[in-house]
Amino acid sequence: MYVVDFVEFPSSSAAASGQFFQEAFGWTPTAYGPRYTDVGGAGVGLGIQADPEERSSAPLVAIRTDNLEAAQAAVEAAGGAITVEPFDFPGGRRFHFREPGGCELAVWQPAG
Repeated sequence: MYVVDFVEFPSSSAAASGQFFQEAFGWTPTAYGPRYTDVGGAGVGLGIQADPEERSSAPLVAIRTDNLEAAQAAVEAAGGAITVEPFDFPGGRRFHFREPGGCELAVWQPAG
């Protein structure tokens, strides 16, 4: 099963972006350190990535799966290029890829 359920926005300040979404829309920011904020209430998961070494140049759409290895094999078989190898993060594991048209996305598997 593959479901788009998360979008990660690049930001110069995770705290300022989280505060903006709280004040403008009533969504609830949760800081995971100074460079990452998760925002609840947006309808899909919304993350704010302010780490210059990890943030993408455009919003990053994430696709949830129950089998990360199978998803990576399917992406590669379909012509996608892995841009970030699988890694652990709070909440699960994910990898990033670029589809043949140039758009970068992520696939993630929840922990547990």
